[in-house]
Amino acid sequence: MTTAAVIGGGPAGLMAAEVLAQAGVQVHVFDAMPSVGRKFLLAGKGGLNLTHAEAREQFESRFGERQSQVAPWLQNFGADALRAWVHALGVQTFVGSSGRVFPHDMKAAPLLRAWLHRLRHPALGEPVQFHMRHRWAGWSDAQDGSSALAFDTPQGRQTVRADVVVLALGGASWPQLGSNGAWVPVLAARDVDVAPLLPANCGFDVAGGWTPHFSTRFAGLPFKSVVLRVDAPTGIVFERRGEFVATATGIEGSLVYAASAWLRDTIAAQGSAHCTVDLLPDFSAEKVATQVAHPRGSRSLSSHLKSRLGIDGIKSGLLHEVLTREQMADPAALATILKALPLQLSAARPVTEAISSAGGVRFENMNPDLMLASCPGVFCAGEMLDWEAPTGGYLLTAAMASGRVAADGALRYLGRQSTA
Repeated sequence: MTTAAVIGGGPAGLMAAEVLAQAGVQVHVFDAMPSVGRKFLLAGKGGLNLTHAEAREQFESRFGERQSQVAPWLQNFGADALRAWVHALGVQTFVGSSGRVFPHDMKAAPLLRAWLHRLRHPALGEPVQFHMRHRWAGWSDAQDGSSALAFDTPQGRQTVRADVVVLALGGASWPQLGSNGAWVPVLAARDVDVAPLLPANCGFDVAGGWTPHFSTRFAGLPFKSVVLRVDAPTGIVFERRGEFVATATGIEGSLVYAASAWLRDTIAAQGSAHCTVDLLPDFSAEKVATQVAHPRGSRSLSSHLKSRLGIDGIKSGLLHEVLTREQMADPAALATILKALPLQLSAARPVTEAISSAGGVRFENMNPDLMLASCPGVFCAGEMLDWEAPTGGYLLTAAMASGRVAADGALRYLGRQSTA
C-alpha cells in the first residue's frame, strides 16, 4: 500500500493527513509531543478564532509580501470552505462583531476531538495512524544509497520509509509545545534555503524601558480606544484603531501585533522604530487644543484633563512617562502630543514569546505544490514556510489551506487524484 509520513500534528499536518487518507493513502502522523494539536488547543484557550468573515480580497491582503504565494492556497480552502469543513464535523460557528469567526462554544478541544475521531474512523479512505513522542531527526542513509526518515523515540532511534513526506513542523514560537525550529539545520543540510525565524505578532520593548513607577503601576493594563500609527521606511503607513497593553518592558496586544511586521523590520534596518498613539481618536485636534487651553482655575492638570477630555489612569500615566515637565505645562505642546504621542521601540520580544513566527522555508525552494526541489517527494506546509499574517483567523486558515495544497501535490506526485 502507498504510504505517507506526515511529520507534525498541528492543523497543517492534520489537514494534509486528512486529504491523503481520504484518497486511500496509508498515512502515519509523527509528532514529538505526547499528543497532537497542543498549540492549537492553547491558541483557543481564550476563544478559538477560526477564520475571518471579511471579503476575499481584503482577507488575502493580510498576507502582505506573501499574498501572491498564499492567495492560491485560499482559492479552494478559504474562510467559507473552512467554516463548512468545521460544520461538517458537527461544530457550529458564529461571526463576532469584529468579523472574526468562532465556534459557538468558543472552545478548541471539541473541534479537535471530532477531527481526530474522523481521522481515526473515516467513513471513506484509510484510518490515520498516530505515533507520539517521535522527534524527527532527519534522514538515515543506508549502505545501498536509499534514505529513510529517522526518529528519536523513547525506545531509541527508529527509521521509517514512506512514499511521500509532508513536513508540517511549525516555526519557532511556543517551543514548549513542540515548534522549536530544530528542523532548520536538517533541511539546510539538504540544500534548502531557510529565511531566519523571527518573532511575528509579538510585543516590543520601549527604548530605555519604562520607569519603575509606570511599570509597577500599569504593566498588564490596556490602552483602550486609541489609534496606533506607524510610518514604515518602505512608505507603508499603518494606522488603525483598537487597543493594546502595557508590559513591564514595553507594549503588546492586538493593535501592536497588527503592526508588528513593520515595527520588527524597521528595527532590524534602523536599530529602532518610531510610532505614535492618538489617545483621543474621537476628538479633533482643534477640540483637544480648545479643551486643554480652557482655564482650569485651581484644579490640577490631571483633574483638568480628566474632566475635559477623559484622560486618566494609564493614559495619564503615559503622558507623565513620555512628556517633560515643560511640555506638560505648555497647552499647545500637550494638545499636539495627546493626538500623536511618540513612542520609540528598541527591540521585538524574543520569538519564543511570540504568537507566531516569520521566516522559514523560502518559496524559491519549492514548486507550486510545495514540494522541495532538492528533496523529491518531500512537501512542506504551515508555519514552517516563509510567510506571516496578523491574528484574526488568518494564520489558522492559511496553515490549514497549505496542508491541503501539500497533500494534493503529494497525491499528484504519486499519480493519484484528491477526493477531498
